[in-house]
Amino acid sequence: MSGPPPSASPLPFGQSFWSPAVRGLVPYVPGEQPSIADLVKLNTNENPYPPSPRAVAAITAAAQNGLQLYPDPQAGALRRSIAGCHGIDAGQVFAGNGSDEVLAHAFHAFFRHSQPLLMPDVSYSFYKVYCGLYDIEAGLVPLDASLRIDVANYTAPCAGVVIANPNAPTGTGLPLAHIEQLLQQQPERVVLVDEAYVDFGGETSIGLIARYPNLLVVHTLSKSRSLAGLRVGFAAGQRHLIEALERVKDSFNSYPLDRLAIAGAVASYEDRAYFEATCAAVIESREWLCRQLQGLGFEVLPSRANFLLVRHPGFDAAALAAGLREKNVLVRHFRQPRIDQHLRISVGTPEQCGALVQACRELLKA
Repeated sequence: MSGPPPSASPLPFGQSFWSPAVRGLVPYVPGEQPSIADLVKLNTNENPYPPSPRAVAAITAAAQNGLQLYPDPQAGALRRSIAGCHGIDAGQVFAGNGSDEVLAHAFHAFFRHSQPLLMPDVSYSFYKVYCGLYDIEAGLVPLDASLRIDVANYTAPCAGVVIANPNAPTGTGLPLAHIEQLLQQQPERVVLVDEAYVDFGGETSIGLIARYPNLLVVHTLSKSRSLAGLRVGFAAGQRHLIEALERVKDSFNSYPLDRLAIAGAVASYEDRAYFEATCAAVIESREWLCRQLQGLGFEVLPSRANFLLVRHPGFDAAALAAGLREKNVLVRHFRQPRIDQHLRISVGTPEQCGALVQACRELLKA
């Protein structure tokens, strides 16, 4: 007579309380935020310049009056500001807590089909995290040999397409003609274009919204508007796509953006001159940094973002990252196939970029 069937391996303490789906999640790992004195922090693609003084003043004023009241659940003032900036209707804008929340709602609203969601194999790693969260199959499409997106490879039947343009962490960008090709190849599915870094030299596809009912464009105010600490993002698309996002949002959190975030974001859009000046300063530093690193023997991918992806053929990337850290310079190293010998370096102020170059020069000589 046989005995009882063997029991499953016991779960670590406390995990028996978890839903089974939670045990299989592989969470996103954000860039390190250490507390180190005199740190040159170039690892999380933050803008090296502070936000517009008008935004800071608006946040201060909002904090002094009205916090006992709920914010506008539709963030109408912000949606109107964004729409006016891009020449679209406020009803074509959806606002959320940073582009990550907007992306999460989009994955939930548009990509939960039986087919895989197509995305680059080297891109923003949160895309695969959301696939795990929402039980979506990730269909990874390899970048080409030069680490660029080839839109001709996105023709397979799918649940949709998501790409970053400029791509992260490579920094390379696609022209609008290639975005249109993607939209025409997948007319029955949503094509989500994540333009987190587009203001640093890319081409926004928001102007294509009127012609393509399957286009959803996602932006963040964390990068080019220096509001990473405020958490504001938005999506732009035809009204039927925005309505789907609103249905998800109102089934999850009907008041996503607080009064301070709305006030600061609106003021940031009103200060166009400051926005353009800081973007230009980042671009100028990026081009200078690219030339300096190439002069030290680094291979640098062409970038339209506020970071560079680089490798040195004579040195191990992990060892370089560790050596830079010892010199109080923090960059990002990804232990990921195809880019494990690259470093992603955020563009800092001229002083920060100079400190990075000097530290690299010392390491390479040693």
